[in-house]
Amino acid sequence: MDDQNKNLILASVLSFVVILVWFIFFPPEEQAPAPIENAAVSTDGVAALPPALAAAPSAVTTQAPAPVAAAAPRLMIDTTRLKGSISLAGGRIDQLVLKDYRETLEPDSANIGLLSPVGTEHPYYALYGWAPGGTLDIADVPGPLTEWVVEGNDKLTEATPVTLSWDNGKGLIFRRTISVDDGYMFTMAQSVENTGETPVRMAPYGLIARHGEPDSKKFFILHEGVVRQNDNTLEEISYKDMADLDYVEREGARAEVADITENGWIGFTDKYWMTTLVTKPGQPFTSVAKYVASAEIYQVEARMPVMDVAPGATASVETLLFAGAKEWEEINGYEEDLGIVNFVDSIDWGMFFFLTKPIFKVLHFLNGVIGNMGWAIIALTIFIKAILFPLAYKSYVSMAKMKELQPEMEKIKERTGDDRMKMQQEMMALYKKEKVNPASGCLPILLQIPIFFSLYKVIFVTIELYQAPWLGWIRDLSTPDPSSILNLFGLLPFTPPAPESMLAFISLGILPILLGLSMWLQQKLNPTPTDPVQKMIFAWMPWVFMFMLGNFASGLVLYWITNNTITFIQQYTIMRSHGHKPDLLGNMTAGLRKRKAEKK
Repeated sequence: MDDQNKNLILASVLSFVVILVWFIFFPPEEQAPAPIENAAVSTDGVAALPPALAAAPSAVTTQAPAPVAAAAPRLMIDTTRLKGSISLAGGRIDQLVLKDYRETLEPDSANIGLLSPVGTEHPYYALYGWAPGGTLDIADVPGPLTEWVVEGNDKLTEATPVTLSWDNGKGLIFRRTISVDDGYMFTMAQSVENTGETPVRMAPYGLIARHGEPDSKKFFILHEGVVRQNDNTLEEISYKDMADLDYVEREGARAEVADITENGWIGFTDKYWMTTLVTKPGQPFTSVAKYVASAEIYQVEARMPVMDVAPGATASVETLLFAGAKEWEEINGYEEDLGIVNFVDSIDWGMFFFLTKPIFKVLHFLNGVIGNMGWAIIALTIFIKAILFPLAYKSYVSMAKMKELQPEMEKIKERTGDDRMKMQQEMMALYKKEKVNPASGCLPILLQIPIFFSLYKVIFVTIELYQAPWLGWIRDLSTPDPSSILNLFGLLPFTPPAPESMLAFISLGILPILLGLSMWLQQKLNPTPTDPVQKMIFAWMPWVFMFMLGNFASGLVLYWITNNTITFIQQYTIMRSHGHKPDLLGNMTAGLRKRKAEKK
């Protein structure tokens, strides 16, 4: 077995093993979250929030009489991209639906629900308020179920902010003005007016509470849970890790507390969606990630510094709340325009971020020019192959020279017999004399592995691929090819096995079959190896990959098919230009000719 074939087999087997492990650990797409339906608010509140104030009560109360919560009116949210409502009990944003995204491809499918009120299956909401300090009591500041009053506009839109107010009857008037842009960013302006005769102390806060862990599949390559920017460090805490945090007595829960000096944000991130508390650049605050085991509540908090409010004075603070889809262009715009440090890294770029980020940027640009993500993937593949072409050129030239040297190599094998050391020495001398690198054929294959993984990550985590169509039957590039050979690609009147079925593995679509054929055709540029081990590996590899990648995202399979096709064209052209014309038809029919010869 010559060195070229050894290296080629080694690289191919390595690719197969790595991708097989990847497939085992990183199965196909999970289902989208369930839509949020209108539901009444129950009497349950949020977990205790111990304020970071001296001489402050130990906790904010979380209970209120049932009639107060049940009777609380709602203020509607209706923007170009969002629809929902704000409960006047606590003034919490607890109902939010994303107009641009649906659960399935069906036109009557429900919109994706992001936030939901207490009383639904998975309560998830944002709450703002003030923690009392000094001589103030919990009853002196607005709490989780305080009945707010609407001043002015009764619907929140891009053009009409809303203002809520509450008078505690003891000289303090609290106001909260909520505005929203044409995307997913809310601005929360909180103020307190002291009409009394004594100074008061208190601290504003914002929190996001999530009751119970989200019902979604767990993927090793995907972070879901808390994400926060601590000045210059981006930190991720999974739901499992939150339950394992140290118990903090002052918090009354398992918690991790960090003081942010000037650049920070904290929130919950899902695969495609995110809800995040954001402070203005240069604004110090205390970020808290906590898990209240007794109530099974995951909670993040942004606590502002203590404010002293003199008689006749007004204190105010303005923060931001992002609640929506993790669209790269939208989040990148917020990072640049509002100075939110590393906000775009809320998208889980993974360990190959130095590849996934530029790959996505190029893909996003191409999609903007072409207007179709499938054709953009094909254009991206051409772009990547163009960058790697100098290396590929050297590789294919080297392979062509190796073919020319094949007679000389056979003579060396015959001359050296069983003396493998002498054979290797003479082979290396021949390579050096003819300036051939036998390992160069492996490099393009090996380089494809991180690129393949990076593109898989991009297709898996970026919402731009979510329900993005290509052509015909491919209506969602983030999911496997929906066609099936079992019903002759729709010609037979029965539904193919569901993705969770054991038969789904053999229910191959058109794209996976084309992938197998493209790999097989690429192999046929070279004669079938005479070594039995090589022959077996080469014979099975295209079809193993075909089945293995059959349940991968169709966008990734499309990339692989395009890559194989371009590689075939490059290799065929370069080998012919160097005097070696591949006997493609002969290699394709070699097995058939051999079987006929054996019968004779």
